[in-house]
Amino acid sequence: MAESEFAIRVRDLRKSYGGKPAVDGLRLEVPRGCFFGFLGPNGAGKTTTIRMLIGLAPPDSGSIELLGLASPDHAIEIKRRIGLVPDESLLFDRLTGGEFLEFVGRMYGLERRVARERTSELLALFELDGERGKLISEYSKGMRKRASMAAALIHRPDLLLLDEPFEGVDAVGARLMKELLQSLVREGVTIFLTSHVLEVVERLCDRVAIISQGRLVLEGIAEELRHGDETLEDLFVRAVGAERTLEKLEWL
Repeated sequence: MAESEFAIRVRDLRKSYGGKPAVDGLRLEVPRGCFFGFLGPNGAGKTTTIRMLIGLAPPDSGSIELLGLASPDHAIEIKRRIGLVPDESLLFDRLTGGEFLEFVGRMYGLERRVARERTSELLALFELDGERGKLISEYSKGMRKRASMAAALIHRPDLLLLDEPFEGVDAVGARLMKELLQSLVREGVTIFLTSHVLEVVERLCDRVAIISQGRLVLEGIAEELRHGDETLEDLFVRAVGAERTLEKLEWL
């Protein structure tokens, strides 16, 4: 595959905190236009990796290319073309959902008219238009996630990075978000997803990578990685070496 065909290309990426490696020599290639699942146990380095990809955490060493552009050399152009739904919804609580979305749209350089039109359409799409006067501080966790997703999409990014996007979202909202994401992939958008809900990853993702203790342990087309009747959960447990027999507590 030519380099231009990768949405994400990472080489020997390393990041340590307090002398302990969080990401340790990660090498990763994500083809453009795919739905990519990035999996690992708690503390494996997933969120640290995303923070380095978006420029919030400088790597100790290694190289990052997003959409064919080297980071951090082309940081501004990269930021214009990516969208992010972080694990923690970092929203402006003293704004309404509409005010927040319009602000984000303007920050991405959209004309005021376009930002307002897209804000209205996104509020309706994510079923947030019924309470236009409600401040984000009054939103439920699921509403905050939907608002965060809407903000990540308002500038129509080429690459979407999602860190646990379905956490706290009800079944109806989650289904809407899944269908929307699948339609974006069909239109050529690349989606990089982390989630602990492996059934969701199994249903959505074309390719997966599994990391453990900051290192890549498995990567490829999901169906080709599984053995026989293995589920993605079986594959995950096998890859990270977490298989164990439950010991029954006498008092439980």
